[in-house]
Amino acid sequence: MKYILLQFANASGGESDLFGSLGINWKMLLLQLVAFLILLAILKKWVYPPLVAMLDKRDAQIRESAELAQSAKKEAEAAEEKTAKLLKEARKEATDIVTTARDEATNIVETAHTKAADRANALIETARGEITSEVEAAKKALYNETLELVAEATGTILKEKVDTKADAALIEQAVKEARS
Repeated sequence: MKYILLQFANASGGESDLFGSLGINWKMLLLQLVAFLILLAILKKWVYPPLVAMLDKRDAQIRESAELAQSAKKEAEAAEEKTAKLLKEARKEATDIVTTARDEATNIVETAHTKAADRANALIETARGEITSEVEAAKKALYNETLELVAEATGTILKEKVDTKADAALIEQAVKEARS
């Protein structure tokens, strides 16, 4: 620090000595200043406009990309909401279909059960009718066999053949006594 102050104190004699004491050639400085200004003018005229245009174009592209990205994001959110809504509706429809299928299955089972019960009852009634007719036929056959046996027994006891009218009357009386 002292050295710099000493340099300024020594250079206090004149303006050109100040530049000289600092090691600066003022002619060269002026020449460099003119060269710098010429370079600046050339850069301003031919280099900076295309460079600025390119930067502006790049900035516009970035902004456009950002707007497109924002637009795509909004569209994606809208599509996601629509997809969620469709999925919700599909789940509701699936639930309705399952419920309807269960109801229909229950109705089909009940209908089949009812038909089976009706068919079983019809078979039972048919079987009862057949059994009743078979019992009647068996009773008739038993009655006829009983008549024949009684007629034979009567013939054996009386040791003679009884005529048909007398035979029928005796059998009738025997059957009446057997029933009571």
